[in-house]
Amino acid sequence: MDAQTKPREPLAEQPQSPEHRPDQKREGEAPAEQRGDSANKSSFRDRLRQHPVVTAIVVCVLIAAAIGGLMYWLDARHYESTDDAFIAARSFSVASKVGGYVTDVPVTDNQHVNAGDLLARIDERDYKIAVDQAKAQVAVGEANVHNIEAQIESQKEQIAQAKAQVDQTQAQLDFAQQEEARARDLVEKGAGTVQREQQTRSDLQAQQANMARAKAALTAAELGIKTLQAQLESAKGSLQQAQAQLDQANLNLQYTAVVAAESGHVVKLSAAKGTFVTAGQSLMMFVPDKVWVVANYKETQLADMRPGQPVEIRIDAYPSRKLTGRITSVQPGSGTAFSLLPAENATGNYVKVVQRVPVRIDIDNWPADLPVGPGMSVVPWAKVR
Repeated sequence: MDAQTKPREPLAEQPQSPEHRPDQKREGEAPAEQRGDSANKSSFRDRLRQHPVVTAIVVCVLIAAAIGGLMYWLDARHYESTDDAFIAARSFSVASKVGGYVTDVPVTDNQHVNAGDLLARIDERDYKIAVDQAKAQVAVGEANVHNIEAQIESQKEQIAQAKAQVDQTQAQLDFAQQEEARARDLVEKGAGTVQREQQTRSDLQAQQANMARAKAALTAAELGIKTLQAQLESAKGSLQQAQAQLDQANLNLQYTAVVAAESGHVVKLSAAKGTFVTAGQSLMMFVPDKVWVVANYKETQLADMRPGQPVEIRIDAYPSRKLTGRITSVQPGSGTAFSLLPAENATGNYVKVVQRVPVRIDIDNWPADLPVGPGMSVVPWAKVR
């Protein structure tokens, strides 16, 4: 074989020096990870030194954020807040107290009205007729009373005449008794005649009969006035009844005008001109101007909550507006305790749940330009510490 074609023998692998081995660290040298962190820190410091203004701004912002966060925490811990809060009002249904056809509805939906403003009017013709009839009944009753009073006065005169007749008859009776006694005495003495004594006795009996008749007439006259007085009381009762009917008729006539009991807004208007309504039928809903906030706080938030504490309120519909108010009262019991179906926990499986307690908050001054109403969500912050 030619020397040129002779294969070469492999060279022996030479040992590498420690400085050329990548996985071999020198004595006293830090690991690669630590060398990388040191390099990154040095690079970060170099960047900060290259931008001193930006560095100063960032440091100031961080310090301000820390101070602001600390101040917020120190102030916020004095407040109790809840998202479960709503505007409340005692809205009610407006109904007519009398029935009839609606002749006028001068209001519309969501209109604000003042106390005493006309909301609807019922046809009043039938009620005017009822008033006239009641007035006629009152006039009849008054006439009956006057008539009986006149009869009583006349009866009193008859009683006076009967008494005078009794007195006259009594005088005649006394004279007849004296005449009869004298005639009888003369007859007994033999100086008088029997005929004269019989005549005087007859006159005495006649006067006694007259006296009995006069007393009977007086008794009848006195009984008559008692009857008339009873009739007078009955007539006065009828007059009072007629007067009460007149008052009721006047009230019914006034009820044909449905007016606002207080200031507020008309909502859900259902009345319309020409429709027939019955007594008690709803014509519209009414929301008074007096509204407040009901905040359902957790029972764990009530430890320091007392009536009179100030409250800051934000309405979800108007987040840029902040209102102020005060806690008026805290309900003595949770909301579930007064619900239609209170929770019954006397069972074998019981899970304790933090209850909600309604708290009433009155607003210091509702802005007139905020159309708020029941059910709108708010977020109150009550300062309790």
